[in-house]
Amino acid sequence: MVNSLVERFGRTGFAALSSVIWFFPMAAWAGSFDLSPMDKTVFPWIALAIGIVMLGIWIVVIARLGRVQVSTRQRRFDLGQMSTSEKRWTLVCAAFITGLIAWLNAAATVDWGPLGTAIGAGKAGPIALTVALAAYVVVMVVGIVFSARRANRAYATRLSLSSSRPASAASMR
Repeated sequence: MVNSLVERFGRTGFAALSSVIWFFPMAAWAGSFDLSPMDKTVFPWIALAIGIVMLGIWIVVIARLGRVQVSTRQRRFDLGQMSTSEKRWTLVCAAFITGLIAWLNAAATVDWGPLGTAIGAGKAGPIALTVALAAYVVVMVVGIVFSARRANRAYATRLSLSSSRPASAASMR
């Protein structure tokens, strides 16, 4: 199974995809830790323990990744094959995605009742905050779409350049 995933996504893509096994338990720990003082039914240490165990498993999987044999072909998320432009736009896209996730995480942990009341009362500060928060989301979504398109264009350029090379030059790389 690991070999087929590495063959499909490349080593870098597989490493990023497999990081989900420890990322989600750690995110659950962080979220439950915030709620633990208020809600005594939440046990954050269980999620932390699961996350740490999964992190250990992930490190072992990643350490063995270098020994997996892969065929020589172009892969979307192989850092060794990516052009500088493709790396740059993929990183920019990841930054915008991270910004949107941060906004969603913050929005999920805030009591919006007082803000709604203040907006209903016509206070300028809360209205300005709401406009700024909405603008932030719009900028993140537009940034994701724009940078993903540029990254895809850079990938398409890399594919077209590699297919136009003679077979002997492509195998030497």
